[in-house]
Amino acid sequence: MALGQYHKADSVLHRMDPRFKLVIAVVYMLVIFLANDAAGLVLVLAFLGVAVSLSGVPARLLVSGLRPVLVLVVFTFVVNLVFIRSGEPVVDIGPVSVTTGGLSTALFMATRLLALFVATALLGFTTSSVDLADGMEGLLAPFERFGVPAHELSMILSIALRFIPILTMEKDRIMRAQSARGADFETGNVITRFRAILPVLTPLFMSAFRHAEDLSTAMESRCYHGKEGRTRVKVLRPAARDWYAVAALALLGAALVALRTGAL
Repeated sequence: MALGQYHKADSVLHRMDPRFKLVIAVVYMLVIFLANDAAGLVLVLAFLGVAVSLSGVPARLLVSGLRPVLVLVVFTFVVNLVFIRSGEPVVDIGPVSVTTGGLSTALFMATRLLALFVATALLGFTTSSVDLADGMEGLLAPFERFGVPAHELSMILSIALRFIPILTMEKDRIMRAQSARGADFETGNVITRFRAILPVLTPLFMSAFRHAEDLSTAMESRCYHGKEGRTRVKVLRPAARDWYAVAALALLGAALVALRTGAL
């Protein structure tokens, strides 16, 4: 997915404080589930549309980031379409019956799920792995007094995000090499294709261990010993745009709560 695939640009979202972006992204993912009707979903999509327009991320990148989760979206759509029988029948083929209620619920759930994934992809495309780690460390810093290793956790996150695209490219390279030697990854049933993937795992794990060893050697040669004695080149300071984003999200949440309780 889009995790670790940072798209460099000079947009409002790119310049936001990563601490605020992390909190806003998580809260937005929770706020999505407050929308239980078409009006609430329109508000959620409008907020997301403004964020996408301000991000400077090309539409093709967002679409490519959603490809791995389309199976889950389609599965959710089909399950709701088939098993919800409320409303008037639209299609009735043997044991399968599609009703207006099932169709509307399926569209609603699939759209809400897509909004969730787009918000996740947007966070990955507009925030580098270093900024994500800094933001996470800043959010966890108050808990250091209780023994939470904020710096170490953020470093683990940064390394993990950086390794995702590296291992993906390594997997593609290994599969191309084995395809050139006669391996077939495209034909056959699910079990056959799974067995064909198994020989890829061994060299992939060996490559991951080699990258990890090289990284640890590089960190040790640069005298890295954790947070103690380290200073920052870039100090995180919130700007007006960060508070504007928080205010916009608060208004969205208040509107959704009002719609859900019938106050609007």
